[in-house]
Amino acid sequence: EGEMGFTDALLSSPGTVLGAVLVLLLFYLFYGLGSDQGPPGPRPFPVVGNLLQLDLKQPYNTLMEYSKQYGSVFTVWLGPKKVVVLAGYKTVKEALVDNADVFGDRDPLPILTETMKKDKHGVIWSNHEPWREVRRFALTNLRDYGMGKRACEDKITEEAQYLCDVFKNFKGKPLDTTQPMNQAVSNIICSMVYGSRFEYDDPKFVALVNNTNRSIQMVGSPSVQIYNLFPWLGRLVPKRNELLKLIEKNKNQNRQFFKNLRETLNPQMCRGFVDSFLVRQKKEEGVPDSPFDEDNLLQTVLQLFAAGTDTTATTLRWGLLIMAKYPHLQDQVREEISRVIGSRQVLIEDRKDLPFTDAVIHETQRIANIDITFQGHFIKKGTTVFPLLTSVLYDESQWEKPHSFHPAHFLDKDGKFVKRDAFMPFSAGRRICLGEGLARMELFIFFVTLMQRFRFTLVPRVGFTLNPTAHELCAVPCL
Repeated sequence: EGEMGFTDALLSSPGTVLGAVLVLLLFYLFYGLGSDQGPPGPRPFPVVGNLLQLDLKQPYNTLMEYSKQYGSVFTVWLGPKKVVVLAGYKTVKEALVDNADVFGDRDPLPILTETMKKDKHGVIWSNHEPWREVRRFALTNLRDYGMGKRACEDKITEEAQYLCDVFKNFKGKPLDTTQPMNQAVSNIICSMVYGSRFEYDDPKFVALVNNTNRSIQMVGSPSVQIYNLFPWLGRLVPKRNELLKLIEKNKNQNRQFFKNLRETLNPQMCRGFVDSFLVRQKKEEGVPDSPFDEDNLLQTVLQLFAAGTDTTATTLRWGLLIMAKYPHLQDQVREEISRVIGSRQVLIEDRKDLPFTDAVIHETQRIANIDITFQGHFIKKGTTVFPLLTSVLYDESQWEKPHSFHPAHFLDKDGKFVKRDAFMPFSAGRRICLGEGLARMELFIFFVTLMQRFRFTLVPRVGFTLNPTAHELCAVPCL
């Protein structure tokens, strides 16, 4: 919104006509000579590849259409970058699970690697051996601090009460659920990473959550996507500059948190992940190329915070919006909860006795969305491969009503919950989401608690689209 179109930007770029012709000729030759190699796909234009054919705000929609035309393995050119797209459950499973070692690396994004001193930092975007060590350390320690355990369940239960208090204060009047939902989910990560939660009106916490949320939105914006493909554009991309400033603010905020935690550190009583990292860092002083340095701590915490907030909070907002849109389904959910657990606090062990509610949560997740010869196609080593998870969650061969909200996808004829192999919202293989267990626990406890205490209704002007953009709901207290 308010950005110069990509074509306009290209046309307004400096350069002579002769130079432009030569560049176009070179790219034409490059694409023409390479067009018969690898999987099929739409013919690219010089310089921009297939960018002009893609919906840059929702590129997966265009890619889904291409999969119908070119098959489950096809090629698109994002500017000068060749990308092989994998579509459909069988294809994605074969890549991520059956060939996990081959398809396990992540393609680094220039906008993210620009914020790191070395591309090995963190647990999400790194492909180096230290990544494995830090990832193992993070997973082990986050489990120690409750991820997937009863201690974490208690933290989520407590946080759900704080979230209900916020909703209750609106007394059934319209509210935007975005910030309180982000803060509630963020606080679970904070309690495990820093060792304590924050009050919702703490200005440092508000800034951290808002900056993180805004950063995630900008990473997916068309202009930043263009920058990732043409990093030489640099400072000419306004949102790239804004994003880097937001990330730096969060870095500075975390450096202050680390300073405070270091000053009060007791190695015998670690409060959270940061404490454990600081203790390990102390032990490895003088070890050459140790991954347990300050930059890796910073990147890991930023990534855990971002990954542990946005997707879960957005899914919960999706769930509430769907319940308001389909009140008959909301009635079924609330009836089951009332019948099975009444007004007492929900427990994770209740999940097995709430099959319809569990099915609704899963359906919400579904609807919301190396050299190798693969399925007969030779994919050159170093080629970017993009598993299109949306195509798995909407695969017409796997789901009876792939484009409708249909909780029966996860229920058998007797109304019992059933797992589905094509349910891959957390990806699969080596890069499966680090916090899958935590996210599942959060979605269940937060959703059931909110359903117990409120009836959600639409504000007349609210829309209903694939992405729950800014909207308001009425949370009418029931208890």
